[in-house]
Amino acid sequence: AWRAFCRPGKRLKQGDTLRFGDDLTATVRGKTGEGALDLVFEADAASLPRLLEAHGGVPLPPYIRGGIGDERDRADYQTVYARRDGAVAAPTAGLHFTPDLLAALGEKGVATAMVTLHVGAGTFQPVRVADTDAHVMHAEWGEVGAEAVAAIEATRARRGRVISAGTTALRLLESVAAEHDGRVAPWSGETSIFITPGFRFRVIDLLLTNFHLPRSTLFMLVSAFAGLQRMQAAYAHAIAHEYRFYSYGDATLLHRNDRA
Repeated sequence: AWRAFCRPGKRLKQGDTLRFGDDLTATVRGKTGEGALDLVFEADAASLPRLLEAHGGVPLPPYIRGGIGDERDRADYQTVYARRDGAVAAPTAGLHFTPDLLAALGEKGVATAMVTLHVGAGTFQPVRVADTDAHVMHAEWGEVGAEAVAAIEATRARRGRVISAGTTALRLLESVAAEHDGRVAPWSGETSIFITPGFRFRVIDLLLTNFHLPRSTLFMLVSAFAGLQRMQAAYAHAIAHEYRFYSYGDATLLHRNDRA
């Protein structure tokens, strides 16, 4: 079964059939809460990816044109270094990079390392509880390879700084470090890490990230990383100067505040 968000999900019940064009159908197997359904597609495993690609659209966040993408978004809402299918949203800090920019960074001596985290549907969910300890994070699959570990260790050895291009990479690397006594090691598995103020960062020194929605887990993360007062001041400055927010917005480079 495949898990999907559906609006309005209240109209659908177990056993209903959904049609996607003339050659793809799915049956509702059940509801899981928060507007999500489990669907069983009537297609074999070999042809289903092609059919989903043909009938599906770019999964934009709901605040961008109601979540409905067009052909431009197939290129714009994708990083130039994406390789593996699996995420339901783009790691938007990475959208600022172009091949030319990556080449220019390399010429300046900036090394790069690639990791994988399949961003889950929980990235769209606001925090609806007063006590953050009661908020449940959705698990996401990720992988850190030996090459990435070697690059990070080499940076540490020469007293360089590890810069995360987005909260996605930060969450993955800090998850790995939490399991390995502060070290980064080859790893694959699921993480449901929820970073809030008071968290001890072990890997990342600087964070490149966009401006996030209020009451979101990502705003809590950047507040934990840079300090709540600094983030409130940064957001006030961004609003006053009409910076662009969210997925297609501007980025900010944050220094870690170990007193946050």
